[in-house]
Amino acid sequence: MVGDRRGWRQCVLSGAVFAVCMVGTTLPTPLYGLYQEKFGFSELTVTVVYAVYAFGVIGVLLLAGNVSDAVGRRPVLLVGLGFAAASAVCFLCATGLAWLYAGRLLSGVSAGLFTGAATVYVMELAPEGGTSRATFVATAANMGGLGCGPLLAGVLAQYAVAPLYLPFAVHLALVTASVAVLLWLPETVDEARPLSTVRPQRPALPPQVRAVFAPAAIASFVGFALFGVFTSVSPAFLEQSLDVDNHALSGLVVALAFFSSTAGQLAVGRVGTERSLPLGCAGLFAGLALLAGALRWDLLSLVVLSAVVGGCGQGLAFRGALSAVAQVSPADRRASVISTLFVVAYTGISVPVIGVGVLTGPIGLEDAGLVFIACMAVLVSIAAVYLRRRPVGARA
Repeated sequence: MVGDRRGWRQCVLSGAVFAVCMVGTTLPTPLYGLYQEKFGFSELTVTVVYAVYAFGVIGVLLLAGNVSDAVGRRPVLLVGLGFAAASAVCFLCATGLAWLYAGRLLSGVSAGLFTGAATVYVMELAPEGGTSRATFVATAANMGGLGCGPLLAGVLAQYAVAPLYLPFAVHLALVTASVAVLLWLPETVDEARPLSTVRPQRPALPPQVRAVFAPAAIASFVGFALFGVFTSVSPAFLEQSLDVDNHALSGLVVALAFFSSTAGQLAVGRVGTERSLPLGCAGLFAGLALLAGALRWDLLSLVVLSAVVGGCGQGLAFRGALSAVAQVSPADRRASVISTLFVVAYTGISVPVIGVGVLTGPIGLEDAGLVFIACMAVLVSIAAVYLRRRPVGARA
């Protein structure tokens, strides 16, 4: 009993460290309008600045997604916190667009080091038999941290001083505290190997993972693409089309999507992995439809509903995907397989977002959003049909 309590305490603390790292990745979201005024760049540039983060994540996952399997979880996570601190410093020193690119890239490197390693670390710290609950802690820390970023920055930007500096100073303090927590937590890799034994990995999957991975990857791609658009361009839509210039409200709308994702993840324990993926796809489709209505009729209520419904769908789909993939992955390759799933997810959070930015110039933000929604609706429908014909439970 004492051991279980200690294990859950360590699991939750590692999840808190995970959340702190992810806070920094969405912290600039409600501040992009202020940066546009200060540095004078276009909406396309906003989406590129945002996507640089995703490219950093993908690069690290491809080059070092398996490094924690070799050298241990804690060393990788400590380096990740170092990159998170460096990102905050870049934003604190920002005097031009180059600083924003550097800050976002460093933030992406930090998230890339954390996503696979921290997810597995949280699961490994949990007591025996607690894998399902630990999976929720990990995914909730991920999405909860992403949600707290825009909310924290929006509130500080609206009601405190120095809106382009204070959020990053606060995050730097949180990262420092997280280093102390991580140094107290135990290592979970029993036989660490030297860093020289690690080789860059290609996206590859063990044979027993592949059938489960396909629908999981499609659902993850669409869910993260929806979040990518919400995070990068919804503040501009709220300001330009709905005359919402309150940074706290903009941050709250974005945060709702991530918090709703956490609620969707919690529901997986009741509906089960097999049902969570198709139900998540349905939720994503409904969220996309509501977002289309919001763009078409300029209604704030539909923006909020699309955040809640789409977020719940993303949470159902993503936790179901993560659980199914982790369940069939060999222990010594679990971090690399999960990293591959995140590569697909972060491709969704980058490429479609840049596409929206490119289309915004010739056809406008609202029509660009509708094109994005149509494409994502087709993809999520394909995933739903695939899952109906070949349920995950039959293969996992």
